[in-house]
Amino acid sequence: MENFIIKGKHELFGEVNISGAKNAAVAIIPAAILAEDVVRIENIPQISDVQLIIEILGSMGAKIKLIKKDTIEIDTRPLSYQSVPYNLTSHFRASYYLIGAMLGRFKQAEVAMPGGCNFGVRPIDLHIKGFEMLGANVETIDGMVVAKADKLVGSSVYMDQVSVGATINVMLAAVLARGLTIIENAAKEPHIVDLANFLNSMGADVRGAGTDVIKIRGVEKMHGCTYSIIPDQIEAGTYMVAAAACGGDVLVKNVIPKHLESISAKLLEAGAEIIEYDDAVRVTRFKPLKKCNVKTMPHPGFPTDMQPQMCVLLSIANGTSILSESVWDNRFQYVGQLLRMGANIQVDGKVAVIEGVERLAGCEVKATDLRAGAALIIAGMLADGVTTVENIQYIDRGYEDVVAKFSALGADIKRVKVKDVKTIQTAG
Repeated sequence: MENFIIKGKHELFGEVNISGAKNAAVAIIPAAILAEDVVRIENIPQISDVQLIIEILGSMGAKIKLIKKDTIEIDTRPLSYQSVPYNLTSHFRASYYLIGAMLGRFKQAEVAMPGGCNFGVRPIDLHIKGFEMLGANVETIDGMVVAKADKLVGSSVYMDQVSVGATINVMLAAVLARGLTIIENAAKEPHIVDLANFLNSMGADVRGAGTDVIKIRGVEKMHGCTYSIIPDQIEAGTYMVAAAACGGDVLVKNVIPKHLESISAKLLEAGAEIIEYDDAVRVTRFKPLKKCNVKTMPHPGFPTDMQPQMCVLLSIANGTSILSESVWDNRFQYVGQLLRMGANIQVDGKVAVIEGVERLAGCEVKATDLRAGAALIIAGMLADGVTTVENIQYIDRGYEDVVAKFSALGADIKRVKVKDVKTIQTAG
C-alpha cells in the first residue's frame, strides 16, 4: 500500500498536459466488442480503471496489443461470450457498460453488479428499463445482471432522469438492434458525444449526441477503425482548480476549452484569471480568493466530479460560500477530512455552507473516493506543513502520473510505501 506525502504552501507554475478522458475510455473500450474486428484506440489514459476494462476484455478472449504508451489495438474477433464475475467488476462502476456491449453483440450478457466509489446508491434501473424497451429480458440473480434477447428491436426510450451511464448503455445495445431507437432526456456530457463518434467510426448510425434526443438507426454489422479519445475534462478542471487554489500561473494543455466553460466561469467568479487558447487554458491567481456559490448540474452545468476540488478552493476563500450537490446523495463524505485540516464547513443533506478560513493545516487524511482524493491533494498543497493522503488507490483510478504532473508545476508531492511514511514525516 502507498500514500502521498505533500509539503504545502507552494504556488504552481508551468505547463501540464492533460490525458485522455477516463469517462470516455471506459465506455469506448468495451464498445469495441461490437465491431467484431480490429480497433485501434489512441490517447488512452494510463489509469487503473482503463487497465481493468482491458484486462476484462482480454479474459474474454480479445487480443490486446500495446502499440505505444497511450495506444492499443483490440481484436475482438476471437472474443467469446462468457459471464463477467464480481472479482473483475468490483472496483469500478463502468463495468456495467459490458452489459450493453455484450447484449448488442451476443444478445445476452451476464455481468456482476458494479463497484467503484461509494458516494451514493447506484441503481441501474434506468439501464434495465432501456434494455427491456429494446426487447431484452433482464434479471438480477445473486448479484449478477442477466440480460437475454432473441433479438433487439429499436424503440423509444425515455430517461426518467438524466443518466450518463444509462444513456451510454442503451446506445451500446441499440447500435445493432433492428430499426430506430430514440433516447429522450438523454445525458449530454462530452464523453457521450465521444462514444457516439467512435461508434459511427465503426459503422453505426448515431445522431443527436450532445443534445437531449439521440437517434440510433440499427445496422447489421460494424467494423474496425482508428480513433483518438478526447482530453479529460475533469482532469483538466482539477489542475485548473489547483492552480487557482494554490496561486500561480499554469497552462493546462491538450484540452477542449468549451468543455471547461462551467469550471472557468466559477474560477473567474472566485478571483482567478482565465485565458482560453485553441487547445489550452491558462489559469493565474495572485489576488485573494473570493466566495461564490456553486451548484452541480448535468452537462453543460458545473460537473459533480469537480465538486470536492471546488470545495477545497472555497474553504480558503474570503466570505461564506454555498456548495449544492444535485446529482449524488452522499458526495460530502470527504468533508470530515477537510475539517481535520481546519476547514469550516457545515453540511446539511446535499448542501454545504463553507466559511473561508485563512489557512489549512497539514495532517493525515483518507481519500473517500476518486475526486475526493484529488481534492485532498489540492488541500495538502495549499496547507501549512505536511499532509499524508491515504487510500490513494482511488486517485489512481482516474489520474495519470499525478505525482509527476504536480511536481513539474512546483508542488512537493511524493508517492511512498506506507512503511516509509513515518520516516519521511519525521525528516520533514
